[in-house]
Amino acid sequence: MTDQRFYVKFWGTRGSIPVSGDDFVRYGGNTPCLEVRCGEHILIFDAGSGIMGAGQSLLGQSVDDINVFFTHCHYDHIIGLPFFKPIYNPAITVTFWSGHLCGAMTTGEMIKKFISPPFFPINVEICNATLRFSDFRAGEIITPKPGIVIKTFALNHPGGCIGYRVEWEGKALALVFDIEHEPGKLDPTALALMEGADIVVYDSAFTEAEMQRYRGFGHSTWEQGVKLMQAADAKKLVLFHHSPTRTDGEMALLERLAQEAFPNTVAAFDGMVLDIR
Repeated sequence: MTDQRFYVKFWGTRGSIPVSGDDFVRYGGNTPCLEVRCGEHILIFDAGSGIMGAGQSLLGQSVDDINVFFTHCHYDHIIGLPFFKPIYNPAITVTFWSGHLCGAMTTGEMIKKFISPPFFPINVEICNATLRFSDFRAGEIITPKPGIVIKTFALNHPGGCIGYRVEWEGKALALVFDIEHEPGKLDPTALALMEGADIVVYDSAFTEAEMQRYRGFGHSTWEQGVKLMQAADAKKLVLFHHSPTRTDGEMALLERLAQEAFPNTVAAFDGMVLDIR
């Protein structure tokens, strides 16, 4: 992998709770974690169960600087954090970013509360890495490394959630999850986040037929993702945050239906790597 690649690797693509078994082999069962590479720079988005594998991989690459961004702190997006081995390595600096609780709880407070008894047997003081904590408000633009621009957006999700648009060398990756759409409307925030993006990772936990039952859960559909892609003139749609009950066969059918409506679509699976170009 060359130093100048801009790509995203999916370490966890499932929503709500990790799953395993014969029905979940193709698309995987880990909860959200994405690794984004901008040349030599490493950005991690969310710390679901998939972050354990990401951490093991990074330790094998002699990495010394990692930025971790949270969309929000529901269990499925943070459950893997205590098992992210780089936070125990004294040779590594890990900077954590969050904005969904701005004014209510800092990033540092959130992490220290989660990695502590009774939720976890030890507290964050055992971490030997250099830990840094950065807070922002939705709407702010973050520049964690030279040449990297990250635009932040407030998404419609219970308790708040941040959508991220990562821009590097003229290309853009839009992360649009967890988000719930209003029936018959195109969310203007989602459109702004997705506008002209090269890759859009979109919350496709449900189908439109299922939304009547799951209204208020804070998630969206592949059908809405397609409509937004067309209106935003974005290029590639990645279905994400799969329902924990969606089997491989059901996921394959959903992926085919989405591709019929928007051919440049793929359903994310654990281990998938996509170049952003």
